[in-house]
Formats: sequence, C-alpha cells, structure tokens
Amino acid sequence: MSDLVHSARLPGESLDLAKLATLEQRGGATHPTQTASGAPLDFGKVMSMLACAMALAYVAYLGIMYRSHDWILDVHGRPSITDFLVFWLAGKTALHGAGAAAYDPAIQHAMQSAAAGHPFTGQLPWRYSPIFFFIVAPLAVVPYLPAFIIWVSGSLAALGTALWRIARSPAGMLLAWSTPAVFINSICGQNGPLTAALLGGALLCLEKRPVLSGIFMALLTYKPQFGILLPAVLIVGGHWRALIAATLACVAVTLASCLVFGFDSLRAFLHFLPITSNTLLIHGENGFNKIQTLYGLMRWLHFGNAAGWIAQSIVGTAAAAACLWLWKRDVPYSLKAAGLASAVLLATPHLFPYDFAVLMVSFAFLYRHRAFDNLEIVGITVANFCIGAFLFFPTPIGLVAIAVTVALITRRVFQADAQRKTPVIACA
Repeated sequence: MSDLVHSARLPGESLDLAKLATLEQRGGATHPTQTASGAPLDFGKVMSMLACAMALAYVAYLGIMYRSHDWILDVHGRPSITDFLVFWLAGKTALHGAGAAAYDPAIQHAMQSAAAGHPFTGQLPWRYSPIFFFIVAPLAVVPYLPAFIIWVSGSLAALGTALWRIARSPAGMLLAWSTPAVFINSICGQNGPLTAALLGGALLCLEKRPVLSGIFMALLTYKPQFGILLPAVLIVGGHWRALIAATLACVAVTLASCLVFGFDSLRAFLHFLPITSNTLLIHGENGFNKIQTLYGLMRWLHFGNAAGWIAQSIVGTAAAAACLWLWKRDVPYSLKAAGLASAVLLATPHLFPYDFAVLMVSFAFLYRHRAFDNLEIVGITVANFCIGAFLFFPTPIGLVAIAVTVALITRRVFQADAQRKTPVIACA
C-alpha cells in the first residue's frame, strides 16, 4: 500500500486548487523516507507488511491453541468455558421457547456446567437484549465447534467489510486483521467485531442512506451502552431521517423478538439489567481490572463506588460535550464519525477489552479523511499495543488506547481548521 503514509500540510504551505483536489480525492500523498543507503523507505509498506504478519501470527497461534485443546474444545472434546458458550446456550434456550431462562444466572450456570462436563466457579451471564437471539439462535442449530468458527469468521468478515468500505482502501481490512482486539475476540468468541461493524455501518451510511443507518443503529441496541450518544448527535447534526428510522426500527425489531422468542424474554432482560450492572460494576464480579473505563480504573485502584461514578460522570460528560461540539463544527464528516466512535467508548462505564474493535472504526474514518502520516502510524501502533498488552498485563490499560486515538483526532481537527483559515494560492 504505497499511499498508507501521508505527510500533513503545514499551516502556511500553499497548494494550488487542482493539487488540493487531487490530494483530497486520493486521501493524501506518500513521502517515503530515505534509508542509510539512499534508497527510499516506504514506511506505509513496512507497516502493512507487519500488519499482515500479525494477522497470520494470530491464525497460527489459534491453530496451536486448538491443537493443544486450549481453544474452543477441551481435551475431552467438550466446549471450553468461554464467552461464546453463553451465546450458544442462550440460543438453545430461545429455540426451545424458553428465552427468558437465558437471563437467569442459576439456570445459565447449570447449563454451562453440563455442556462443559464439569462444574466451575464464577459466572458467565447472558446480559444482552432479546434481539440478539436472532443471531445466536441460528448458531445453536449446529454443533458447538462449527458454530464457534462460523460466528468468529462471520463477525470478522462483517468488520473487515465495514472498515474496507469506510477507509475506501485495503487498509481497512488490514486494521481488522491485525488489531489485537480481533485476536482477543477470536479467543473468547465475543461480539466486539459485530458491535464495531454495526456502528461503522451506521456512520458510513448516515449521510447518503439515513434509513439504512437508522436500522444499523437499532440493531446496535443489542448492547445499549454503545448508543448513549447517538440520539444527541443525530439531533445536533440534523439527521432526523436517521433518528426516526432508528426509533421505528428499534421498536419493530424489539417487537419481533418478543413475538418470536416470547414477551417474557423482554421482561427478564429488563429485570436482570440492573442486577447485572450491580454485579459487574459495584461488586466487580469479573474483576475491576477488566473494565476498561475510568470507573474501572478508579475501582481497580481501590477507590469506592461513589468516587468511581464521579470520575466516570466527569469523563463521560466531557466526551459527550466534545463530541457534540465537533458535530456542530464545519469539519469533514469523517472526522466527526471518528470522534463519535471514540466518544462512545468513553461515555459508557461498561467496557471490556473485546469492545476495542470499535476503536478501529475511528482509525478507518481517519484514513478516509486522508492517509496516515508517520506520527499517526506510530500512534495507532501504540494504541494497538496497549490493547494487546491486556493479555499480559490485565489492567485498564485500554484507556491509553482511547486517549491516543482522541489525540490523533484532535490533531486532525486543528489541522483542518488551519488549512481552512490559510488562503490557497493558485500556482501559475
């Protein structure tokens, strides 16, 4: 990818109108650096090769884990205790007309122990909206191993397609393949890629296909915490068709889930929602070190629940205000979308490492605006390193990745302001 690296135009640097239009159309120009021998070194190509190598390394390592019975199935051929087991079993309860039972922690734990063939400590609760049954119920029709593979490969394909369409370049697919967030999701079979694909699709379609964008937003309510900022942003941006479509689609898909899987499933979801929140946040049943928010960081540092909520409220309010400010400004839409994709991660107190697939949507929109320059490639590398570091240092280190991304977006916004204020002098 020879256009992966782009040096930003400095304030005061003049470009003629034709060249400026060409740069905007192509997403930027490359400026390869010189090696010691004088040969050009395309930093973008080097990073692309490293990204492909990372993706291949993930596949190879997952294969090794599977052969050693550390991934998907244990040594006895039974499902390993992992997050996808929750999805698969919840799908089975829905198929048998007992969707409400999926929300009962005691019933879920008994089913998980039976499927694994042994008891285990801890809880793997089902905490999603009933509309997610439309995804997991078909997966429960097939045996566990193919269901796991279909789920991981299908959600990854959806994410890769969304990022490719956003970035308008194979760079989007490389982001999907190489980020440690995808590797984390592949290990446990989580839904981060699906969440990112839906949010990315919603933002991609918002300007030209608002109804389809609203449908994507409605489907995103299977994890409601990621839609906190969307209504306010749609109102500020004047995207009324998308807002109406999202509202109607949300009602329609929720009603459909009730008709198919029973109204008891919706009542059970609403009943267990605050219980699940208290279990995860107040009591930290899964460990505060896994919660990648300021709330999680405060609790991990042994501050109380009140202090955690105060800190989270401050950063959430600041993220919302900054996002609304950005969407009211005269800046390229791609920067607004990148900012929103990052802001939703700051606004929610409930964020886990597998959710950082959403951060790749921000990077894809940054690339859509223009190709990455060297500093941005370093920043993206650091962000992904922090995400992957969780596997070795399970702490709320993901906050650093969000901070780096916000810094890159802010830099782009100020650069756009500087370019808009600098007069363009046509060359003879």
